[in-house]
Amino acid sequence: MNDIIRAMRQRRSIRKFKPDMPAREDIDQIIEAGLYAASAMGRQATITVAVTNRRLRDKLSAVNCRIGGWEEGFDPFYGAPVILIVLADKNSANRVYDGSLVMGNMMLAAHSLGLGSIWIHRAKEEFEMPEYQRLLKDLGIEGQWEGIGHCAVGYADGDLPKPPKRRDGRVFWAE
Repeated sequence: MNDIIRAMRQRRSIRKFKPDMPAREDIDQIIEAGLYAASAMGRQATITVAVTNRRLRDKLSAVNCRIGGWEEGFDPFYGAPVILIVLADKNSANRVYDGSLVMGNMMLAAHSLGLGSIWIHRAKEEFEMPEYQRLLKDLGIEGQWEGIGHCAVGYADGDLPKPPKRRDGRVFWAE
């Protein structure tokens, strides 16, 4: 089995991270993997905001918790020190699909580098808020962007979860 297919089979969503910050070069490689995701008509209509600032990360966690309806203090990012936020151009009809491919590439890249990851939703709701639209402007990001997802990244605190059995009846051949 080749390395890419092995990574696809072995990667798991991590729900408990160590506080240790991954190396910048690893974060850069994960982001680069996202930049190479397929996109509709090659338009590359997605961007990634890499959050390593602890205060901003915790602020995002708190608003994500509130949007998700959890009790105050719950961390929907499970302690991950890096949050890679994928956003897509609101004018792109394929924004959700393109952003999803970016997320998938980044999660596989994290796994291949010995890091854990998990896709966390509610980026759409966050980046509809004026405060986070201002954050984009403060970062020099122009245009209208829709939040697709958060790729929470860090070192897994514990063993990888066991894979669930794959459900039967999900492949149909038309030969």
